[in-house]
Amino acid sequence: MKAGILSSVVKRFGRGGAEQAPLRSEADIKQWMVNRLATQLKIPPASVDTARPFDAYGLDSRTAVAVSGELEKVVERRLSPALLIEHPTIDGVASELARELSHEDADD
Repeated sequence: MKAGILSSVVKRFGRGGAEQAPLRSEADIKQWMVNRLATQLKIPPASVDTARPFDAYGLDSRTAVAVSGELEKVVERRLSPALLIEHPTIDGVASELARELSHEDADD
């Protein structure tokens, strides 16, 4: 049952299926976040500026927590609900998260 839920979330946000490995690279995380924000705002992904703060797009703290929860699923790691508040741009989140994940992978 859990795999079905995860695969529907993954398909909905453009990863293409649950068989793929979790997101690890900064570019992959950034692309997922661009697609997620574009879906939320009903705008083309090309219109999303990754250096623009989330609040400039009208995202409130409740939405930030929800996005953080969805991002947890695609990176397969527990994240701080404050991640998008501490790093208020897609560039900032993707950079920090990729850095943390690379250190985590190196420790394995």
